Amino acid sequence: MNMMSLQPPGIDPASLGKVAVLFGGTSAERDVSIMSGSGVLQALQSQGVNAFAFDPAERNLQELKAEGVDRCFIALHGRGGEDGTVQGALELLKIPYTGSGVMASSIAMDKIMTKRIWRFEGLPTPEWRMVSSVEECVHALTALGAPMIVKPAREGSSIGLTKVTDASQCAAAYAAAAQHDPEVLCEQFIDGDESTCPVLIVDGEAKALPIIRIQAPDGNYDYQNKYFTDTVRYLCPSGLDADEEAEIQREVVRAFKTLGCRGWARADVMIRKSDRQPFLLEINTSPGMTGHSLVPMSAKVAGLSYEQLCVHLLASASLDSVR
Repeated sequence: MNMMSLQPPGIDPASLGKVAVLFGGTSAERDVSIMSGSGVLQALQSQGVNAFAFDPAERNLQELKAEGVDRCFIALHGRGGEDGTVQGALELLKIPYTGSGVMASSIAMDKIMTKRIWRFEGLPTPEWRMVSSVEECVHALTALGAPMIVKPAREGSSIGLTKVTDASQCAAAYAAAAQHDPEVLCEQFIDGDESTCPVLIVDGEAKALPIIRIQAPDGNYDYQNKYFTDTVRYLCPSGLDADEEAEIQREVVRAFKTLGCRGWARADVMIRKSDRQPFLLEINTSPGMTGHSLVPMSAKVAGLSYEQLCVHLLASASLDSVR
């Protein structure tokens, strides 16, 4: 797939106006957001965009209006930035922003709500249980089987996630997840290829970028391995059969559209080893843009540089109320 046409043709950086890159914030993913936002800010400035840093943890969002900001690039991750709250504030301020709107951001941040909608729409996602105690976690293990994944319902970057193989581990796993969110998700573990697939709006249409296959040490693609080590192998091109990759890309685009996403996103998919059945895990509506991040990696293989990607996303900034 040749994606060179994704570079916005003839866009004058001045036409994008004054741009605030929102990063930092108050979520558990603050450090990752700072890495993402710093990269985006540097990329936009290198292309001649009048962009500056804005940390909502340190400044009131109303200052954006006072400073005459024309649009925002959201490089916030997690709650308070990716969950519809900042999007709602920008809607009230009438400042266009990158990524999904209020409803899609809110739903996608909640893994349980996302799975309910996908299941209703016939999209494949692993079996799950929502639990509110250690006892319910143990019952979930009996129902779902071992291994089982225990994680916060509304958190990202594998924060608070534990792979449970025995009932004796449920107490610690539940505690690790519950410290981040009172809603805890127990999910059937899918043994197979871990992969991810970005989606980008191009000329008004949702397009899947190349799939990335992820090979982490001992299958442990945790927070540390995601952002701070170089021991994970990322295969892009994925090496998957062409028909298999195309089918997964179609499912991911369906998943994106079903939640009403816009702008861009990245869906995480497990491909079961036994029968090659893909399962959707979650979708990120404000994906990482760090040196280890996956959307820039996929876009590069598709012919789009990091800088071009940032400008493309910024140019797509909009409001729910003005479509």
